[in-house]
Amino acid sequence: MGVALAALVTSSGAALAMDDMWSLQFGPRDGAGSAVSERQRLKELERNPAPGYPTLSPANVAATQRGIARYTRIVEAGGWGTIPEALVKPGEQHSAVAALRSRLIVSGELRADAAGGETLDGTVVEALKAYQATNGLTPNGRLDKPTLAALNVSAEDRLKQLKVNLKRITELAAVVKSQSKYVVVNIPAAQVEAVALNKVISRHTGVVGKPDRATPILRSSITEMNFNPIWRLPPTVIQKDLIPQGREMQARGENVLIKTGIEAYSNGKKVDPATINWSGAAVKSYAYRQPPGKDNPLGFVKINFANSDSVYMHDSPSEGLFGSNFRAASSGCIRVHNVERLAYWLLGQNSGWDQERVEKMKETGERLDVKLAAPVPLHFVYISAWATEDGTVHFRRDLYNRDGVAQIATSY
Repeated sequence: MGVALAALVTSSGAALAMDDMWSLQFGPRDGAGSAVSERQRLKELERNPAPGYPTLSPANVAATQRGIARYTRIVEAGGWGTIPEALVKPGEQHSAVAALRSRLIVSGELRADAAGGETLDGTVVEALKAYQATNGLTPNGRLDKPTLAALNVSAEDRLKQLKVNLKRITELAAVVKSQSKYVVVNIPAAQVEAVALNKVISRHTGVVGKPDRATPILRSSITEMNFNPIWRLPPTVIQKDLIPQGREMQARGENVLIKTGIEAYSNGKKVDPATINWSGAAVKSYAYRQPPGKDNPLGFVKINFANSDSVYMHDSPSEGLFGSNFRAASSGCIRVHNVERLAYWLLGQNSGWDQERVEKMKETGERLDVKLAAPVPLHFVYISAWATEDGTVHFRRDLYNRDGVAQIATSY
C-alpha cells in the first residue's frame, strides 16, 4: 500500500509521499540524458499501458506450452551468449552491439539475415524496443542497465520460468474461465487488469510491495469502495516506518504527527502529539489514522475486499512512481493509476453511478462508502512468464525470487 507519512521534502522543497521518498534509490535507474519530450513520452507509456490480452486467458495455456517448446529448442541449440557490459544509445557505436544483434536473432526480435556492424542502428533499435516491450521494460531502444540485465538472463532460466508459470496459469485460467467479469493484479508486472468476457477493458499501471514487504497472492472479491477514506495505518507501517521516523524527527525537535497530519489514538481518545515519546513503549499500542485530504496516501478512493493480509487497492496523491519502470515500492497494498476508470467500471452496475459522479467525488472530497451491486472477483497473482494467443512470449522480473532462477532475473 502507499505509505505517505508525507511531509518530508525533496531538494526542491516539494512535499513527497514517504513511499516515493524511500524508493528514490530503490532499483536500477538509467542515468542517460535525453530530451524532456522523449522522457515524457516514455513516462506516459509506463503510466498508460495498452490493454493487450488478458494474462489469465484460457488461450494462454496452449500459447505458453508452445512458448516452452520454442525455448526448449533454443536451449538445446546452445541458448544465447552474454552481452558485455555497456551503455549504448541509438546511433552510437560499441562492440557490444554485435553481441546484441546475435542475442536478438536467437530470441526472435531480429531477423536472422539482419547483418550489420557495431552501430545501434534503426533496425536493431526497433528490435530492441520490441524486446523491451515484451519484457516489461521501458521501450526506449537503448542498451541500458535494466535491459542489459534482462538480456543476460540465460535461456535456461527463461525456460524454467515458463515451465513454473505454466502451472500457475493453468490453475488460474480454469478459475477465471467461468467469471464474466474480474480484476487481476499481476505482481511481477505491477499492472492491474479489468477483464470482461475474456477482454481487457482497461489496464492500469500499479505500484506493488517491495521485496521485503511483498504483496500477497490472494483470491477474493471486491465488495466496497470508500471515497475520500480515512487511512488507518497497518501494523507494518507503524512499526517499520512511523515509529522510526517519529524517533528521528523527535531527535531533531520535530513531530512526525504534526508534520504529516496523522492522528494517534489510545482507547479511542486522541493523543496530544506533543506528549508522545517515540522512544517509549506506549507508541506501539496506539492506533494511528490520517483524515481524508490531499496528503492522504489513499487518495480519493480505496477499494476493499476480504483478506487476511490487511491489503487493499487505492488511489495515490503522488503520480511519480506510475511513470517509472520499477514499481515495487509499497508496503504490500496496490496503488492504481487512473483509478477513476477502474472505480467507474466496478460501480457500473450501481444505479445512479456514472463516470461524472465518480470524478465529482474526487473534486468535492465528499466522504462516502459504497457497496457494489454485485461482488467482482479479484485475483492477486504472480505470473512472471507467459505467452499470449498471438504467439508473443512475455517475461517479467522474478520480483520476489519465487521462480527458482538466477539472481540476475530478479534484480534488474
